[in-house]
Amino acid sequence: MNKSTDNGFAAAIRMVEGKWKVDILCELGTASRRFGRLKHALSGISEKMLAQQLRELEADGLVDRKVFSEVPAKVVYSLTERGAGLNAAAGSLCLWAEQFGLPSCTEIANGAHLDAR
Repeated sequence: MNKSTDNGFAAAIRMVEGKWKVDILCELGTASRRFGRLKHALSGISEKMLAQQLRELEADGLVDRKVFSEVPAKVVYSLTERGAGLNAAAGSLCLWAEQFGLPSCTEIANGAHLDAR
């Protein structure tokens, strides 16, 4: 499909393409996180990859990056309304995955699926 002619579903899927984007969205779906906490929760991701994926999610309007003027600087990532909506819609895909023996959303939220990486 051409990006300019994508239907809504294809456009949504395109936004979460990438090895870590779904994991990042799942993690932020539970609470806002600082960069270090996200990196710790997503064992195996490099700082460079996490930063790149967060920038792309932010550019797509799924993640908000808030910088607090403190010393040291504090940056917190959270889902936007659009990102939270995508996570909610993903619930149907999670049910489908569970039906066909793929990792459950609970396993994903708890990081159990990361052991297989």
